[in-house]
Amino acid sequence: MKTRYLVAGLLGVMVLYLLAWPVPIQPVSWNAPEDRGLVDPYAINDQLTATVAIDLAPFEGPEDATIGADGHIYATTHSGHIIQLTNGGIKQFAFPGGRPLGIEARSDGTLVIANAFLGLQQIDRNGSVTTILSEVDEQPLVYANNLAIGPDGTIYFSESSSKFGAQSSNGTYEASLLDLMEHGGHGRVFAFDPVTGNVEVLMEGVNYANGVAISEDGSFLLVSETGHYRILKHWLSGEKQGSTDVLLDNLPGFPDNLKSGLQGRFWLGLAAPRNRLLDQMADKPLLRKVVQRLPQFLRPKAVPSSHVIAFNADGQVLMNMHDPQARFPTLTGVVETGRSLYLTTLFGPALFRVDKRYL
Repeated sequence: MKTRYLVAGLLGVMVLYLLAWPVPIQPVSWNAPEDRGLVDPYAINDQLTATVAIDLAPFEGPEDATIGADGHIYATTHSGHIIQLTNGGIKQFAFPGGRPLGIEARSDGTLVIANAFLGLQQIDRNGSVTTILSEVDEQPLVYANNLAIGPDGTIYFSESSSKFGAQSSNGTYEASLLDLMEHGGHGRVFAFDPVTGNVEVLMEGVNYANGVAISEDGSFLLVSETGHYRILKHWLSGEKQGSTDVLLDNLPGFPDNLKSGLQGRFWLGLAAPRNRLLDQMADKPLLRKVVQRLPQFLRPKAVPSSHVIAFNADGQVLMNMHDPQARFPTLTGVVETGRSLYLTTLFGPALFRVDKRYL
């Protein structure tokens, strides 16, 4: 009899915990689009099987990269370093600290990074780091993610979440999981004039604002809305100035970094396939709270995959590239040169290079 009461009591405590224990998220109900899976134009193939790994050890997590004015590749890393790839190998170029994510190069040789912990930073030719924007309207930037530089020098950048800070959540990955589980529309996109210091909010209410890219003529901005599996097109000039269209919808994975490529292409990394359980819980906010109370190993998690795509300004998919063995998991984006594609990743001590002759 005592054992029965003990078991009942333990079950009661467990139920109370799952229903009432405080969690940091307040989930919002939404309707996830039906996942069509990897069908055309996203069908699985072996386009990435000839990829070669570039060892970056001891550095890890090259989340984004860019081509500097000197022609070298520069990449952000998990340790807070900016590394430079040269013919002689890998070397540390600068140490902005925090967790640098997005990186872009200016024609004068300087670099601009979106640091998830510290805001926007500038790095000069000698590797000296200056923070150029750390707050907006007297509120700190808590999760700067990706950026693009317009023809006039304006810096367009995303803040993935204004609620779940990357540093306060113990990392960018942890903050992203919280924001995606809540789906509260805490993402924003800004335009920053580094000359005047003026900051303009271009977009808000975005569900995990992620990758940012700009057209060559500066007429529109592309933004990855990771929480809605789509790419948004925000018009910066012309008749539709200030309006936002959905360019690519119902993607088969979580869209990450965006990067302008050659011949009008835009590259996108799909960091992981969609999660069926997460989609099924979209309109069940109470259930999402219960799941958030479970041990981390029981919550929905990313499935390894290797998938990047290229598309044009009209949303037509031009290239769709997979590695069926998922040897390069959590690919975040692509940097395109005349001869190669460089694939960036959230984890691991390597960049990945694809020779375009074999595509």
